[in-house]
Amino acid sequence: MSKYATTEITSAEIPSDNPVHQRLYFPYEEAAKIISGRVLELGCGWGRGVEKLIQSCDHFTGLDKNEPLIKALQEKYPDHYFNTVDLPYLNEFADNSFDFVVTFQVIEHIQDDHKFLQEAWRVLKPGGKILLTTVNKDYSLSRNPWHVREYRTEELKSLMKKYFSSLDAKGVGGNDKVWAYYEQNKASVHRIMRWDIFDLQHRLPAWMLRIPYEILNRFNRNQLLAEPGSLAAEINWDDHYLSDEPEKCIDYFFVGTK
Repeated sequence: MSKYATTEITSAEIPSDNPVHQRLYFPYEEAAKIISGRVLELGCGWGRGVEKLIQSCDHFTGLDKNEPLIKALQEKYPDHYFNTVDLPYLNEFADNSFDFVVTFQVIEHIQDDHKFLQEAWRVLKPGGKILLTTVNKDYSLSRNPWHVREYRTEELKSLMKKYFSSLDAKGVGGNDKVWAYYEQNKASVHRIMRWDIFDLQHRLPAWMLRIPYEILNRFNRNQLLAEPGSLAAEINWDDHYLSDEPEKCIDYFFVGTK
């Protein structure tokens, strides 16, 4: 199931995707230490961390727009509930329905991010928590045409504080191996982007950039894997940790309380 992948839907089985997959899986390990009761995941995708979350809660609800992936997850986990959804709308669910909302690498894809957080707040029980990750704009290496927007630290803090009474703002940190791979990736991306002399990545509409982005991103990841001394295959989820300095991290890990 995890082979259903563009570079935006990162696979656990494509070797060149490994560094990104491990970074995106790490928050599930942290979430499993926090969650309990009834849990809702917004944007569960192919189920990267679903099994880990299910082990830590009484009942799991997973939502995503991709019907084949949702169908496969429902068949795999028949005791839990999966359905397609048009985020940010959660009309299927009553107020105060869930103890936790988990949403990893989703909000950057949502046009109405205010409604997204409003709906998450609405379906949470009083005292319930949202666990949210998204990319740190300051560490993005090029425009991602699949993202509606990206956030800097204070922008995301300000947005989430509009809806949640308290906010614990952390980031997904990494050890030397993680940052060495980031620097390799950064240098490789810059070599590719130097050909964009007219800055088309920022001038063209997103839909025109998605196919070139996919081709070049896959090429870049494959090149990084093939390089002598590559770290791509060596990075694991536990090379990451929660940092108290989210502004210095590639991804944010924010926990808001209703």
